[in-house]
Amino acid sequence: MLPERINERATSIVKGSDMNAAWVFPGQGSQTVGMGHDLYVHSPTARAIFEQADEVLGFALSHLCFEGPETALTATENAQPALLTVSIALVRVLEEIGGAALVRPLAVAGHSLGEYSALVAGGALDFATALRLVRRRGELMAAAHEGSMAAVIGLAQPDLEQICEQVNSGDHGGTVVIANYNAPDQLVISGSAAAVAQAGQIAKEHGAKRVLGLKVSAAFHSPLMQAAAEGMAHEIAQAEVRDLEVPLIANVSAEPLRSADEVRREVVTQVTAPVRWIASTEAMLAHGCTTFVEIGPGKVLTGLVRRIAPQARLVTLSSWADVQAFVAQL
Repeated sequence: MLPERINERATSIVKGSDMNAAWVFPGQGSQTVGMGHDLYVHSPTARAIFEQADEVLGFALSHLCFEGPETALTATENAQPALLTVSIALVRVLEEIGGAALVRPLAVAGHSLGEYSALVAGGALDFATALRLVRRRGELMAAAHEGSMAAVIGLAQPDLEQICEQVNSGDHGGTVVIANYNAPDQLVISGSAAAVAQAGQIAKEHGAKRVLGLKVSAAFHSPLMQAAAEGMAHEIAQAEVRDLEVPLIANVSAEPLRSADEVRREVVTQVTAPVRWIASTEAMLAHGCTTFVEIGPGKVLTGLVRRIAPQARLVTLSSWADVQAFVAQL
């Protein structure tokens, strides 16, 4: 758990032009029933974002965000556009309230699905286009219905990589890979159910503190998602994509992307490739980012960055009150 006063601590030391910030956006799993409702109530700008989402998708996504039910909100095809919508509502409110005092980020990044929020914030995609893409991405991923995932806590990256290689070279015919390099002590494996189970057991035998099965419908960020990647290649080929106004630190390479062509490749490749969040955070630090502003529900990325870069300044913006407090410090 993160300290309750982390946001107060962060905003108290961040002042206007002193803030060399990265804006980072959470991925699937951060959704909660009720998210974004305070934004809808207090801000016409945020309300317009939710209304646009309802119109583009053809159903009341806003109702799903505000009232659930949780089972429907958690469904991959719904959770992905819902998280995008809340994150972009927060961005638009931040831009509106912050006005001229708001310093634009040096870089943007997002964890898996969150990369689409980052692409909107960075100017590569308009909101409606991103919304259609993530809805389709969610449908394609939900249709996979194969494999499983597990978080491995407290085992070194080289050791887990070696375990995956050992399992993959066996005779069971399954595949397991590291899907998320989240923090030095938190990695996630993904692949066929049998291979994930075997790798998890070996990981525990080699000193992992915990191996936790994740409640997901398929083996995300693994070769088993190839059909979904091909589907996204078709979708992004038809979408309008612009060059980025702010560089995106990519999940796949942890390198800054700027061109529309790079964005198109990233959107396809990230479906099967691992999320390299440790390397991405280190890349943002190297890019000059000293403050990480997490924009979206929850504090997952703030917690990960704190474990990767304890020297970083941390801000979480997940509510109307958070944005108001943050802007007051600019």
